[in-house]
Amino acid sequence: MSRIGRRPVALPSGVSATAKDGGLEVKGAKGTLFEKIHSEIKVEVADGQVKCERPDDRKESKALHGLVRALVQNMVTGVSDGFSKELEIQGVGYRADAQGKKLNLLLGLSHPVNMPVPEGLSVSVQENVIKIEGANRQVVGQFAAEIRKLRPPEPYKGKGIRYVGEQIRRKVGKANVG
Repeated sequence: MSRIGRRPVALPSGVSATAKDGGLEVKGAKGTLFEKIHSEIKVEVADGQVKCERPDDRKESKALHGLVRALVQNMVTGVSDGFSKELEIQGVGYRADAQGKKLNLLLGLSHPVNMPVPEGLSVSVQENVIKIEGANRQVVGQFAAEIRKLRPPEPYKGKGIRYVGEQIRRKVGKANVG
């Protein structure tokens, strides 16, 4: 049984949280995040901590308890430190370029791909590495997944877009039987 929901979330200096409108708003150096909280879970902000409480021990209540606590922890971490994902481009002629609020990708397709950067994210490109940074963990991860989906790494030559440090299982090509 998980006891994650019972642990309070400590608010670091410079981060404030307020419960309002059926949700929780967290403000910090990297921005402001608001998350709706399920009506079954009660969230209290006191003494520099955020505590989540569930009404009973039903399976659904326990699951929501841990979920809400994890969401609150991600919000606090996001506004204080932020989240980032790095994607690596491999392939001859594959390039990326960040221009303002657009990410321009040349991925061997018949046309260049121009992706608008979601609100609250910043994208930078260093040689063949795309770095996505933002306060909201869900938005950072979703945008990185959408970029990777454009050209996932293929197993024969390893060309494509992959997360930095991701291992791709390589396959052997055709054997020259003679």
